Amino acid sequence: MDLMQFVITLAIIGALLWVVNAYIPMDRKIKQILNIVMVVAVALWVCNLFGVFDFFQGFHIGK
Repeated sequence: MDLMQFVITLAIIGALLWVVNAYIPMDRKIKQILNIVMVVAVALWVCNLFGVFDFFQGFHIGK
C-alpha cells in the first residue's frame, strides 16, 4: 500500500466515524465506546501495516 492509499483510507475511516458521530442518534456512552474501538482497530491496522507485529510470528502457544 503506497502512501496515497494509506492517507485516503485514513480519511475515509475518519469521515465515516464523523458521520456516525454527527448524524446517527446514539447514547453518548455508546458513541465513546464506538470511538475507542475504532481508534484501537485503526491503530492495530497501522501497526500491522508497518510490520510491528512481525516480531510475534515466531511465538507459538500450544503444540
